[in-house]
Amino acid sequence: MTDLLGINHLTLATTDLDRLVAYYTELLGAALAFERAATASDPRIAAIDVGGNDHLMVFETATAPATGPDPLLGAGWGLRVATHARLREVRERILDAGWPVGEIETLPAQWTMTAHDPDGRPGSGPGPAPSPGNAGGQGPADAREAPERHPR
Repeated sequence: MTDLLGINHLTLATTDLDRLVAYYTELLGAALAFERAATASDPRIAAIDVGGNDHLMVFETATAPATGPDPLLGAGWGLRVATHARLREVRERILDAGWPVGEIETLPAQWTMTAHDPDGRPGSGPGPAPSPGNAGGQGPADAREAPERHPR
């Protein structure tokens, strides 16, 4: 048996902490857990609670973070929401705010979409396969409702 319980946090760098915190809290509905001012030896940081005891630890830097294509062709990280309907709502909020977001796709093991945060970092995520009684995926959607029929 493993002693690991999950991921405590994922650390992100940004040149604009306020903008990134606003994106995740105001647009995506995460909660600001804490913020710490910069000191002579440490950068300004914020911890964003994204649910399930998971956090984004964001630190402000003068150097822009790398956001180019990753060498694994799209490997990355993702956030979860409760249902497919919630995923659609989140997608509409992102679009209404003028941020880029992809279509919701049905993959063999999940529903997924890719959105880019204000620094251009892509995010999406894995989850259970869409099936009768489970419209599918975690990150961004973990739906526990009957699947809806979507035209392809």
